[in-house]
Amino acid sequence: MSINFSMFKICVIICLTYFVYGDEEINKNSNFNNVDEDASLDTFSLVRKYGYACEIHRTYTEDKYVLELHRIPYGKQNCSQEKRPVVFLQHGLLSSSAEWVLMGPGKGLAYILADAGYDVWMGNARGNTYSRKHVSINPSSSAFWKFSWHEIGYYDLPAMIDYVLNETSVSKIQYVGFSQGTTAFFVMTSSRPEYNNKIKAMQALAPVAFVGNIRSPLVRALAPFTNSLERILKLLGQNEFLANGKINELAGKRFCLEEAVTQSLCTNLLFLLCGYNEAQLNKTMLPVVLGHTPAGASTRQMIHFGQLYKSKQFTNFDHGWISNKLIYGTFTPPAYNLSAITAPIYLHYGDNDWLSSSNDIDKLLLGIDSVVGKYRVPLNKFNHLDFIFAIDADKLLYRRMMKIMSRFA
Repeated sequence: MSINFSMFKICVIICLTYFVYGDEEINKNSNFNNVDEDASLDTFSLVRKYGYACEIHRTYTEDKYVLELHRIPYGKQNCSQEKRPVVFLQHGLLSSSAEWVLMGPGKGLAYILADAGYDVWMGNARGNTYSRKHVSINPSSSAFWKFSWHEIGYYDLPAMIDYVLNETSVSKIQYVGFSQGTTAFFVMTSSRPEYNNKIKAMQALAPVAFVGNIRSPLVRALAPFTNSLERILKLLGQNEFLANGKINELAGKRFCLEEAVTQSLCTNLLFLLCGYNEAQLNKTMLPVVLGHTPAGASTRQMIHFGQLYKSKQFTNFDHGWISNKLIYGTFTPPAYNLSAITAPIYLHYGDNDWLSSSNDIDKLLLGIDSVVGKYRVPLNKFNHLDFIFAIDADKLLYRRMMKIMSRFA
């Protein structure tokens, strides 16, 4: 979850950009280096730039959203068309498929898995940069944004998984989720338990379900006001939360470059949200990350997480007691039935993760019988974003995770 980092980032970006440089400076052309270019390219172009095959696929959800998937069918060196084990990667909140490739070959998990012999599929949740279409509803309509991560788990994941199974002619896939990508998985497998039979094993990176022990001071300060925030945003006509745009890209290129005096502002905002671990942050790559993140989401996704923080439970969206009675048949939103989850699950956590705490993960251990183990990343300062962007993520996490995955290949 990156609600507070993103809010602060946007404010800082807009103020600094227009106050210090003015409109003319924003529109000036500049010479791109690799970092600048990577910040501007979409996922497909970024993967192709580094010599990997990439495909774009689209599928429809039961409620008619159009989702885009990106596929790396094989590695850079071994490009044979032989049958490969299939793995599906699902991104976190305010992100997209790009997060799995931003760090480049040898560092990005999608590349590492492709080079290890996997057929890699990367999903995109409704509302983000790549999944902003519906059969009949325009994103400019508030009706388009009436979803939280519940709908992503209940509709989006099943649609994408079924599509991948059909395209690859396999009966089961491996699943890797980060942050909200784990939340959606828990929603799917508890609410639609038949999908447990389509998963060989699930690797949960920084799992998020129970969030009552979040340590981030920014999240703790704002979460109690989430319902008020929803009302305010409705009055302002704001249904989408922080879409990716040129302001993000400009900020990354100008204010977060390694030589920029303002770079410490970018890094400190990250740390204040997710935990401090400067040693594992590749500052050179900050412009690339900020060129792709935030990728957009609905305000209800933020509100839903805020509700979980206040309730200390893992429940459906709270619409208010009257609407709850009409929708659920009860005045309070029902808890997800974690006992219905049967797919093998491996929980990976970091000591310094301020968004996914060890105590909250222990509640998952108690609630899900199919959890095989809880694995600590062997670095005291490993934080939330380190699961995707740490310099040594491959050594500290991915190698062990892939050993686990090899049992199911």
